[in-house]
Amino acid sequence: MNSGLMNLTILLPYQVFAEKKGVSRIVAESREGLFGLLPHRLDCVAALQPGILTYETESEGEVYVAVDEGVLIKTGQDVLVSAHDAIFGTDLSQLHEAVEKEFLTLDENEQKIRSVMEKLETGLIRRLSEFRNV
Repeated sequence: MNSGLMNLTILLPYQVFAEKKGVSRIVAESREGLFGLLPHRLDCVAALQPGILTYETESEGEVYVAVDEGVLIKTGQDVLVSAHDAIFGTDLSQLHEAVEKEFLTLDENEQKIRSVMEKLETGLIRRLSEFRNV
């Protein structure tokens, strides 16, 4: 196996969803749009929005995963995706429907919880940056 390829790990709050070695490329969706990762790309962090993550390995070919919002982190050859939920699939139209049905349609309580969590995270980041500047 070529050591120049990436290792992809997809984490959910309750389990390791997937661990793949020998990944030659990854395409994911952030709020700014689609972006791709190749093995020698610089390290990065991106906030993911609900959408389709695509990765490719020599043994499996192109694989599609519907992911809920989360975070993608690339450090060296390792790519870590942490998401609220994920679904494997082969039919892109069914995966797009799953994204719309499962991930984009949040009930009222979940919307409130996510809103509160975003405010807490923003406040924490602001306080940490203020503390750092003191």
